[in-house]
Amino acid sequence: MRDFPTLLGNVLWFILGGFAVGLAWWLAGLVMIVSIIGIPWARAAFVIGRFSFFPFGYRVVERRALFQRTDIGSGPLGLLGNLVWFVFAGIWLGIGHLLAALFCFMTIIGIPFGLQHMKLAQISLFPIGKTIIPNNAL
Repeated sequence: MRDFPTLLGNVLWFILGGFAVGLAWWLAGLVMIVSIIGIPWARAAFVIGRFSFFPFGYRVVERRALFQRTDIGSGPLGLLGNLVWFVFAGIWLGIGHLLAALFCFMTIIGIPFGLQHMKLAQISLFPIGKTIIPNNAL
């Protein structure tokens, strides 16, 4: 019964815009693949898209902190990838999610949805080297 609020939040989110947000992220991933140059960032777009469909009950964490070791995405190449992502996509996606969060915060019932947009803004700025885990993990 403890998971009912998470389920309800995800269902409402999905119906009231989460489906469109997730599809938009997946479309961005497809464009990245087609462009060839964007292939290294396409996986991040697909992961964020999946997260966008059902964000309640999940959180974003650094892979380095989670696994206690550095991998290709959490090392120097990940930093370079994040800088390129930030300039070409991250800043704009982050602003979009922040604006959506502000609109959601205008109503009391929209506050939980605004918080989810804040999580999406966080991961959309610098997604390389991060992963998504359930809130009850760790």
